Amino acid sequence: MKLLRHGPLGQEKPGILASDGTIRDLSAHVADIGGGALTDAALASLAKIDALSLPVVDAATRLGACVAGTGKFICIGLNYADHAAESGMAVPPEPVIFMKATSAICGPNDPVIIPRGSEKTDWEVELGVIIGTKCKYVTEADAMNYVAGYCVSNDVSERAFQTERAGQWTKGKSCDNFGQIGPYLVTRDEVADPQNLSMWLTVNGKKMQNGSSKTMVYGVAHVVAYLSQFMTLHPGDVISTGTPPGVGMGMKPPQYLKAGDVIELSIEGLGQQRQDVIADPA
Repeated sequence: MKLLRHGPLGQEKPGILASDGTIRDLSAHVADIGGGALTDAALASLAKIDALSLPVVDAATRLGACVAGTGKFICIGLNYADHAAESGMAVPPEPVIFMKATSAICGPNDPVIIPRGSEKTDWEVELGVIIGTKCKYVTEADAMNYVAGYCVSNDVSERAFQTERAGQWTKGKSCDNFGQIGPYLVTRDEVADPQNLSMWLTVNGKKMQNGSSKTMVYGVAHVVAYLSQFMTLHPGDVISTGTPPGVGMGMKPPQYLKAGDVIELSIEGLGQQRQDVIADPA
């Protein structure tokens, strides 16, 4: 299934992409796409619904973040060998973990907002993993049983905030609208191999990133198991698993986003995002 959330910011309703390509409203069957609705049993119940019998949602309706109630937005840094190389950094001996503020989360087509004082706002197409069942101290062999599904994630980053100012990476990763997720939560039964997905990103129509999850250093199962050794993962938690090469920081000379740019990105089977880049109106 391709589950989604539609409607104005803060008023999103649950939905599903039907076989005819239309968005259908799931409000009569589930309160939202999050929490208890993400367990295997709950998803199996939703899968039994005839999506074509549900009310059609206007195609022009805004799409929200594909999961509600995210308690943790966890990111894995330098998780593609070729991206680590372009960043001039060594492949880490263990997954690099950093947190992205949940207030950064927004819809897949909501704008990228360049924060005040930024000169180095960058893009990163990433495979997002959405937890469906509470897990702690799980093994790599069992880890995938706790995954509800996958999504496209744009881990937008301000590189000067991230690397040139004192402290950790979080402040360069957590600005408003630095976390577009969606358009869909694609349930794990529809993704045969999360380690074999092509992904790309363009800026103003020019291909910047063209990679594959094949080059991920630490795969999804390893990352889920690893994180569960340090923290309990809860339904709705999102893990953004790293980016392939082609980010602005790695170019010679570096290239960063400016107001008026248009970003498009996609991962095989998970849908596509489009964002206008704007200056912070605040």
